[in-house]
Formats: sequence, structure tokens, C-alpha cells
Amino acid sequence: AFETLILDREESFAVITLNRPPANAISETLIKELNAALSELQPDAGVKCLIITGAGDKIFCAGADLGSAFAGPHVGSFLRFGNSVLRRIERFPKPVIAAINGHALGGGCEISMACHIRILKETARMGQTESNLGIIPGFGGTQRFPRLIGRGLALEHLILGTQISAQECYRIGFVNRLAKEGETLNDAKALAREIAKRPPIASRLIIEAVDDGIQASIDQAIEIEVRAFEKVFKTEDAGEGIQAFFQKRPAQFKGK
Repeated sequence: AFETLILDREESFAVITLNRPPANAISETLIKELNAALSELQPDAGVKCLIITGAGDKIFCAGADLGSAFAGPHVGSFLRFGNSVLRRIERFPKPVIAAINGHALGGGCEISMACHIRILKETARMGQTESNLGIIPGFGGTQRFPRLIGRGLALEHLILGTQISAQECYRIGFVNRLAKEGETLNDAKALAREIAKRPPIASRLIIEAVDDGIQASIDQAIEIEVRAFEKVFKTEDAGEGIQAFFQKRPAQFKGK
């Protein structure tokens, strides 16, 4: 049992719900429990995909709990551990979907950016709003934001502390999809079911290749891709996929 999270397994995927209403604000306990949940789910072969969402229908996560997260002399330690957990999400060997069912601001926006795919409620807003408090993002916001939407646009939003509408988030490629009111989690689950049918080793190696190669030179990045291809080509799933193609039938992937 978790104090700040709800962890559910459904079919072939799992759902982590940030559960600190009304704002689902980030605390040291929440970050530690999020790390523990990832440790529990990573070796679970029955979990093919992970969804992260927020409790309620108004706020996914409004950022850090300012009353506790930055209290005491160890702010740097808190930030470094939090960043290690978000980096773990980013490198998670199973696809991670952010079902952003409400506003995602500050640290909440940073959690969503660490996920592989983002689905945003069409009435919600996202943004790195820390500059409005005289501070800056501390969970990777200054680094992932420009990687996702480009340096100039990210700098504008970071400096102004903008709350970006869902429609603008979609237009600039900050999120993958928009969802109707009340349908964000359902849409994420539908996508998770589709992902669960995909070859899990290929999904893992795609995540690794993209993450390892995105900041490498093009020559280094291509070598990263070739090495990943060599690994996946030796798997039973690759043989099954190719055989199913020639036999004109759906492939049955087993993660081997």
C-alpha cells in the first residue's frame, strides 16, 4: 500500500495514480513511492505498458508541495533524487503514457515530459510556471522542454512561466493527443492495449535507441540503432513477426 499513490494492474498494463488531492503535489514521499512502484512494475512480465495519471479530474499534478518539498537544508539532494526517478521513467523499458487528466504545472509538467507519450485533456493547461515564484524548474524542465518543442519557444514559455492551453500544446507537438472531458484515462488505456500487442523487446530497444541517440552525433546515433537492430533481429519475436508477415496473419509476440 502507498500513502501518496494508487497502483492498479489492469489486463496487460498498470496505472499509477498520483493521489494527493486536491493538487496531487509532489512531496519527498510521493517521489520515493513513485520510485518504489517503478521497481515493482519493471520485472513484472504481465505489465506491458504503464500509465501515470492524477487523482480527480481537475489537476494531474500542480508541481511541488512548497510547504514541504523544499524545506530543510537538503534541497539539492531532493532535486537529484527526483531527477533520478524521472530519468528512470524516461528510460523505463516499457512504454509509459502520461494520462494528463487536468492541469500539469511545474513538477507535474516535468513528470509528464519524462513519459514517452502524452495524452492531454482538451480543457487542461501545461507549463513550467516556476519563474512566477522567482525560481526555475528543478526536475529537468529546462532540459526536456527545449528538446521537445525547440529552444526558442521553450525559452519564451520558461521565462514567462506560461500556462499553455491544450490546443497550443498539441499544435506545437508538446503532447501526442487531446482527449475529451472524462475520457483521458480511457483513451490512455485504449492506447495501452494496443501497445501491449506490440513486441516488448522491440519497444524496449526503440526507447533505448532514441534516448541514447538523441544527443549523439548522427554517425554515433546510427551505430546505436544498428546495434539495437542486431539485438532484436536475433529474438524469437523477430522470427515470428517476419513469418506472420509472409503467412498473412497477426503475429503473436511473446517477448522472447
